[in-house]
Amino acid sequence: MYSNIAVYHRGDPADGTRDNKEEFIVIEKKQFGSTGHKSTRTLFGAAALGSVSQDVADQTLEVLRKYGVNHIDVAASYGKGEAEKRLAPWLERFRDEFFLATKTGERTYDGAKRDLHSSLERMGVDSVDLIQLHNLIPVDDWNTAMGAGGALEALIEARDEGLVKYIGVTGHGFTAPGMHLRSIERFEFASVLLPYNWLLYQNIGYAESFDRLVDACRERGVAVQTIKSIARTPWPGERTRSCWYKPFEEQDDINAAVSWVLGNPDVFLNTVGDVNLLPRVLEAAAHPQARPTDDDMRSFAERTEMELIFDGEKTVPHK
Repeated sequence: MYSNIAVYHRGDPADGTRDNKEEFIVIEKKQFGSTGHKSTRTLFGAAALGSVSQDVADQTLEVLRKYGVNHIDVAASYGKGEAEKRLAPWLERFRDEFFLATKTGERTYDGAKRDLHSSLERMGVDSVDLIQLHNLIPVDDWNTAMGAGGALEALIEARDEGLVKYIGVTGHGFTAPGMHLRSIERFEFASVLLPYNWLLYQNIGYAESFDRLVDACRERGVAVQTIKSIARTPWPGERTRSCWYKPFEEQDDINAAVSWVLGNPDVFLNTVGDVNLLPRVLEAAAHPQARPTDDDMRSFAERTEMELIFDGEKTVPHK
């Protein structure tokens, strides 16, 4: 079970938002690696803002405050910059309430420097807390970004200039844990981000690689962020949600998937990229359950017909 779940009443008119008291819930917080910041276990994945109006974005961000979420994770590529733009009015008012992270998919020094400055301009901020090398998984990309004249040099320079505080790395797919381990052995990254759910963890190769990465991150004080917690299957046809996989939608199903991920005390959960499902994920995190057993999750996976959402699952052994 989790701890540090509290109910507060926010009604201070000094924040300029409300004259009446409103109950809100604070999700458990833990140290975000060695940054000194205590982030909510559930981080806001702002890809959800890439295809919505400003009014919808404002309503979504108000939901974050209701649940006490204090960490935003966005990227330059989300909605081709639109997600960062949607954050700007909110950050103008509430920047101090959030640990702000963004990402660059550029691999060269010039590209990453340009990308970061564009992100700062779109969000209307002077700096971010965390800049991440986005999906640094292909070996050729890794070699370019980590080498001379690569993106990492630009991010280190930005850190020295006070434009960013910390540098992280993100990734997708089966090779993400191994590549992240390689990355943190090369450079003192503050965080990693990668997929994690019960079905994916049944892949023996992925599970072993994931565990090695988490052990190394724990030893080094590196935060571990996870994505795809409520992934159900690849889309069988036309998408009806903004996330690129078909997600769980029923609250009980989301409760099980979220409780399994957050039952691992070493990880954070980055929320789903769909604004309509976001409250259900936050509700699951705010009212935690005991972590489901493997038998529970096996029955759950069979009932919901879960499938791996990445290619290559047939070529590796499973538990």
